[in-house]
Amino acid sequence: MTASAPSDTPVPADSTTPAESTLLADLTTIRVGGPAHTLVHPTTEEELLENVRAVWKRGDDWLLIGGGSNMVISDDGYDGTVIHIATRGIQVVSQDETSLSIRVQAGESWDGLVARLVARGWAGIEALSGIPGSVGAAPIQNIGAYGQEIASALDGIDFLDYSSGELVHLSTAELELGYRSSVIKSGRAGLVIAVHLTLTASPTSSVQYQQLATALGVNVGDEVPVQQVRDTVLALRASKAMVLDPNEPDSASCGSFFTNPIVPEHIARALPADAPRWVIDEEPAIDVAVPLGETPALPPAPKSHKVKLSAAWLIENSGVKKGFRLPGSRAAVSSKHSLAIVNRTGASAAEVSELARYIGARVLGEYGIHLQPEPVGVGVELS
Repeated sequence: MTASAPSDTPVPADSTTPAESTLLADLTTIRVGGPAHTLVHPTTEEELLENVRAVWKRGDDWLLIGGGSNMVISDDGYDGTVIHIATRGIQVVSQDETSLSIRVQAGESWDGLVARLVARGWAGIEALSGIPGSVGAAPIQNIGAYGQEIASALDGIDFLDYSSGELVHLSTAELELGYRSSVIKSGRAGLVIAVHLTLTASPTSSVQYQQLATALGVNVGDEVPVQQVRDTVLALRASKAMVLDPNEPDSASCGSFFTNPIVPEHIARALPADAPRWVIDEEPAIDVAVPLGETPALPPAPKSHKVKLSAAWLIENSGVKKGFRLPGSRAAVSSKHSLAIVNRTGASAAEVSELARYIGARVLGEYGIHLQPEPVGVGVELS
């Protein structure tokens, strides 16, 4: 199969909506949020840079929304300037027979990008299929699923820095990517303008996650056609209500609402034996050669490892089952996956945040473990 480069995506015409008629619920995947005081809708990179710099110069409070998949906004809305990022475009930076480097503008749909690359025979992010939201948000979260993270294909980002107002390039190393984290999520203020990715020309992908391997009927490490990986990941996500579908009652959500907690080894040991856990920093054994007649030095004290736990297991085993909702609330735990909080029938942000805090309190009370919400709360407390 010959891998081809994706053609540039046409930039849509400008569409400005009066702020007073726009509920931020319409711009988020969980469908909660009150009105925007001021809304700007730049559709080109030049407009985006100009609008954001003007807002910063005025000293306005500001909020960025791309795909709106990772935020819960207050029912009171946002009393500042909301910048809805709708910039589109994919530029080929370089291409040869084995690799493709591209620059993707922040407003592109993440899953739309994955679909186009997979269809053209480029591998590297196929297991990240079905993740909602825009390309610009992907490196902020260091999105990951089914054995892949964006970090493995990321070359860096073009970033409008708040402190200087300058457009700079941040390398992957400078982003300090970790589990669902980055230097931006940790507090470096600014705006992702574009993302640089490098993909590999390959008809197949190495499966690196047991659940995906089981669904494919292969072993971890086996090579599988990239399109088959994408199709299987989409099916797995749909079975957990993790794919946006207007016809699916469990679809209006932020996806996974809580990250899997990472705890010291002694805390993981205190959990029941059936609690899933994964050591994430295990060090390999090192052989040491000692000359004859010499006494070997005492080995170093055993390292206390970090262990990743299953937030879904903690939630369900603290008594919060799939489909759970608080009395009178229109927010619920997904009937398909306990990690998703869904808006089925016009829930408010207050109801979503109340349920999130209740779940966190149950897990904390049962296991002494604090669950970290994955979405950002804007004017609401999620934990």
